[in-house]
Amino acid sequence: MSRTTTPSSSNADTAAHPWLTTRYRAADGRASDNGVRLSQVLAGLSYALDLTEGQRPGHSIRSCLIGMRIAEVINLPREERSALFYALLMKDLGCSSNAARFAALFGSNDHDLKTNLKHIDWSQALESFRYVVCNAAPGAALLQRVWRVLAVLSHGPEGARSVVRTRCERGADIARHLGLSEATASAIRALDEHWDGHGQPYGLKGDAIPLHARILGLAQTVEVFFTEYGVLTAYDMAVARRGTWFEPTLVDALLSICDDASFWRELGSGDAVRLQLVEPADRVMLADEGELDQIAEAFARVIDAKSPWTYRHSHGVAEMAVAIGRLLGLSAVELRALQRAALLHDLGKLSVSNLILDKPDKLTDAEFAVMRRHPEHTFAILNRLSCFRGLAEDASAHHERLDGRGYHQGRRAHELNRRARILSVADICDALRGSRPYRPGLPTERVLEIMDRQVGTALDVECVAAMRTVLTDCSTVDPIDIPAARIVPTLVEDYQQAA
Repeated sequence: MSRTTTPSSSNADTAAHPWLTTRYRAADGRASDNGVRLSQVLAGLSYALDLTEGQRPGHSIRSCLIGMRIAEVINLPREERSALFYALLMKDLGCSSNAARFAALFGSNDHDLKTNLKHIDWSQALESFRYVVCNAAPGAALLQRVWRVLAVLSHGPEGARSVVRTRCERGADIARHLGLSEATASAIRALDEHWDGHGQPYGLKGDAIPLHARILGLAQTVEVFFTEYGVLTAYDMAVARRGTWFEPTLVDALLSICDDASFWRELGSGDAVRLQLVEPADRVMLADEGELDQIAEAFARVIDAKSPWTYRHSHGVAEMAVAIGRLLGLSAVELRALQRAALLHDLGKLSVSNLILDKPDKLTDAEFAVMRRHPEHTFAILNRLSCFRGLAEDASAHHERLDGRGYHQGRRAHELNRRARILSVADICDALRGSRPYRPGLPTERVLEIMDRQVGTALDVECVAAMRTVLTDCSTVDPIDIPAARIVPTLVEDYQQAA
């Protein structure tokens, strides 16, 4: 993204930190009319990352508040605080990329697996073993659980490193795609390294770990224990891991605010407004319309990484929706809104376990009930953001039907505008053309046959007609009829074990 420093920033500072750009804060402290505060947009979208990690809403924001307070105590140079601020807020950008492997390998809900992992000292062999035993195929028969434990353990330390490496590298890549600094990306990449060198995935030790990453690791772990058990338990954990997980001087900095009752009391609210108080005032970044497009694209990558079976779904829906919209005469403004809504329509699926998303069999009633809630989560996340609030209704309507038998609201034809109708058609089309756990992708003629049956009852006749034109006129070939797990080689063995 192109951004500028505030008027007080020097040319040398801009050269040293090229992510500081062309747009700046007004002198009186108000954001200019040239864009919205990037921090507000990312803070709102961070709730989607919290869902993926199985954390309570506001986890990323609270971690950011803790980390920035530590930075204040250690007198982190002001020019370095912006990189830390965005690293704290976006630390979990890669969290969706290893969810499928977690679920397939353990035969367990990936959200539960990630939540439980946050509460143990997994660098200790005994605790790590207990974690595997307790979380492998919960609820299954004893023999099945034993085989699952053996399967997990057979991957050894390199298997664990591989899972963490996927998350860290993906998160750093998406941070770069967002236009954030290399310092921010490097911090996210080293999020799970430990001071004593026993972290993951590269075994970095001491000062070899970027300082920003050391702060991230402490802040996020303290937040988890604070939210779950309270401030005293959080401090006990930090002290117990001082010198192993965490740099001693950072733990000492944390200890210095132990008696700041107001800070810990207010932290419990996870208030995004308070985030503005810790955002470096001379480094406030604004996002214009083009950069909001870039943010939607980046978070589509987060969404599509959740399951290998939908690894291009959000982008495919966006491409089809825009093509349909052009044929139907939508304006440039409407097409931009439609593309953003399409890219972000499945944000709520980050709340759904991969045991459900990747299930090769028919979903149970309980599982389908969970799946039916994902548009509700999409709406809730987008509705938090003034810049995307206008997309919330359309993006969350992709499973609605003209006859009112869709979900999550059961809206009828008169309640669905053209953008919502286009998005519904594009979503179904891309889903049918793509591979799923229970079937290969379908050829064009089969897709058209299936969708024609729903014209007038579920789907808009004009939108389907435009989709037909797009499919028959485009030069793209039919989907390759192979399971998506073969497209993502690291999943092959895990899916064989899960079968």
